[in-house]
Amino acid sequence: MIHFSLKCAEGHDFDSWFRSSEAFDKLHAAGMVACAVCGSADVSKSLMSPQVKTSREQSRPLSKAQTPAEKALTEMRAHVEENSEYVGLKFAAEARKMHEGDAPERAIYGEAKPEEAKKLIEDGIPVAPLPFMPPRKTN
Repeated sequence: MIHFSLKCAEGHDFDSWFRSSEAFDKLHAAGMVACAVCGSADVSKSLMSPQVKTSREQSRPLSKAQTPAEKALTEMRAHVEENSEYVGLKFAAEARKMHEGDAPERAIYGEAKPEEAKKLIEDGIPVAPLPFMPPRKTN
């Protein structure tokens, strides 16, 4: 595996791993390497420093949301967590109960298998995926 620093035509910097330099070239030529921020396929390799191990380990601060998209996702997650109830793996059952009037209506979020989510949608129960990991899957 090889690690490349990449940059898109819009100036966004991002990193990615490839099986080899040739694999990157092949994927890039096919237009399959896209910017992780804006989706542009106009991507090129940028200069990167070599990974050199130092004699002592330096502490790195935890990163904060840097892009507007990361900031928006952080704010969205906080809003969802503050204003709704996490029902975990019981999401599909709880959403169905609320839809059928067997449970009080309230804002909920949780986890559902793709088949469960598809069935909810087919039955006219409004659901939408959230673009972040559920609390039980984060460290």
